[in-house]
Amino acid sequence: MRRKLVPVVALSMACLLVFTSACSSGSRKKRNRSADRPATSAKDIDGDATRATPTPRRTARPADRLTCADLRSAEVGSRQVRFRGYADPIPLAGGRWAGGDGSTVELQKPCAIGDLDGDGADDAVGVVMLNGGGSGSFFTLAVWRNVGGDPAYQAQTDLGDRTPVTSVSVRDGRATVVYLTRTPDSAMAELNIRRTASYQLSGTSLTERGHTDAPYRS
Repeated sequence: MRRKLVPVVALSMACLLVFTSACSSGSRKKRNRSADRPATSAKDIDGDATRATPTPRRTARPADRLTCADLRSAEVGSRQVRFRGYADPIPLAGGRWAGGDGSTVELQKPCAIGDLDGDGADDAVGVVMLNGGGSGSFFTLAVWRNVGGDPAYQAQTDLGDRTPVTSVSVRDGRATVVYLTRTPDSAMAELNIRRTASYQLSGTSLTERGHTDAPYRS
């Protein structure tokens, strides 16, 4: 019995040694294959991340804008275009100016922004009223060019005495103004016409291109 048991034990030990050797060889091969693979460096990862990040597009800088609020501190008149005979430009403060003789100049509410000279920058069209201390209130339609975002007095046209403006707009390079006026045979205090007039800027001239009248009753 003892003689038969010894060969069986020996055979079992031999099988165990073969199996262990095979496992060890497989592990070494796996380690060798892992070692053969090139390592990915942190620099490569950073480079991939950099390439994957989209480059932001550069946007064009918008032109300096001119607003109706800017006219409240603008000058009325210039050396080239004198306002109502004043030799020097009239500086507005809060939309108003008062002279030593009792005269006042006031910026009116109607205003519009749009390109009038074709340079691509929006200009401003506004209305200024001069009161010389008497009963007269003289209205002027004025244009300020956009010069780097600042208003520069460019042109004007007289709308008459006691002719309040109700609206101003700019379209297709022309300014349209709606104001109240009167027939020639009416008293100055009477307003019986609503006039819509179109104006075009040319240099320092603001020229009427036509108007239409409609009856108005106050």
